[in-house]
Amino acid sequence: MHPTATAPPDLVIRGAHVFDGRAALPGLYNVAVSGTDVSAVSAVSAASARPPRGVREVDAAGGWVVPGLIDTHVHLYDVAAVTDEASLRAFERDRLPGLLGRFPRYGVTTVRSVGDPAEAVLGTRARIAAGTVPGPRLLATGPGITGRDGHPAATVLRRNPWARARFAAEVDGVREMRDLVHRLADQGVDAVKLLSEGACAHGDAPGYVWRVPPFPDAVPLVRLPRDLLRAGVEAGHERGLRVTVHTTQQAAAREAVEAGTDGLEHGVTVEPLTDDGLVTLLRDRGVTYVPTLWAHDANHPHLRGNVRKLAAAGVHVALGSDSFTGHGTFGANTLEEAALMVAAGMTPTQSLAAGTSGAARQLGRPDLGAVAPGKCADLLLLGADPTTDIGNLRELRLTVLDGGIVTGERASTGHPTSRRPPTGRP
Repeated sequence: MHPTATAPPDLVIRGAHVFDGRAALPGLYNVAVSGTDVSAVSAVSAASARPPRGVREVDAAGGWVVPGLIDTHVHLYDVAAVTDEASLRAFERDRLPGLLGRFPRYGVTTVRSVGDPAEAVLGTRARIAAGTVPGPRLLATGPGITGRDGHPAATVLRRNPWARARFAAEVDGVREMRDLVHRLADQGVDAVKLLSEGACAHGDAPGYVWRVPPFPDAVPLVRLPRDLLRAGVEAGHERGLRVTVHTTQQAAAREAVEAGTDGLEHGVTVEPLTDDGLVTLLRDRGVTYVPTLWAHDANHPHLRGNVRKLAAAGVHVALGSDSFTGHGTFGANTLEEAALMVAAGMTPTQSLAAGTSGAARQLGRPDLGAVAPGKCADLLLLGADPTTDIGNLRELRLTVLDGGIVTGERASTGHPTSRRPPTGRP
């Protein structure tokens, strides 16, 4: 009997430096892709008698292969434009495909929606997975869960009752919280987002108000009670879902961590982080911190210092831009977030890790965010070294998404169907 010939890889990127999601590897490598996965990362050497051949080959010419970027905090649907079912469908038909298509052009291969209507965003996720709508891999929490008259229901959504009922979910009690989380899990969300409080300082009491530029009004706001917070975290964990909590103050952040959250969205933005015990708690419990500098750096002078302190202490940091429609450009905002992390005091390597392996950790997706055999083939080829200058993320030559070239040299017209389950999970 003759041995079965091994099929060649579908793609080989030759002669590249590699940032594997955590660190730069020494020397040059050939990166092979078979199907939807990385099949080999082999060192280039003069002794190599037979370098791997691929169906497609790209000469990296000493460029850099890095994992596709992951933005863990985006809002895809435009709450200003969506006021009823007809306008929702019009947005999905006329604007959303173009918005989604921007992400891969900037090297963003995975995004997580954190506060869009569940049925709508999960339908979009299924269409992307089926290849009928181009875009990045999409994960979603569905609506953000908040207390009755909490943020964002009583704040940014207060003048749009139709959207308020769908972009946010208001709960009054523990049973209602648990039932809602289980319903969302049944629908197939990838994670759960809870909102503890809004974006302003407050005491323990009544008189707590939301006051945020560019919204001129002071809105009385209700905090999510601790028992509801804990119930939401526990119910999410019962269904095998990671839970992340929106906070802006260190007291609220501590409550969320003590309730068992896996991540903090925004974290501590409105005040300096003086609670060293909270920093230790974040690190020791492995909670991921998503600072969303792109959206909040300009209005919160303490934010950069807080990020610097947390990164220096060894807290896990993940990239999330808090991008929303009408401000900046999807994808470009993600690159700006990476640059702002460096401006805040993180190294370029730390920022890259936050946007790749750190973001994959926040998503609970170990198959993403790395360049290694067996990992999902979401890859970027850059023309310059991003580990010395984070701005080199803009030197994009090629985006590979789930094994298919979607931007750059010999780009595919689409990407194959039947890649990952429609849930977006491995």
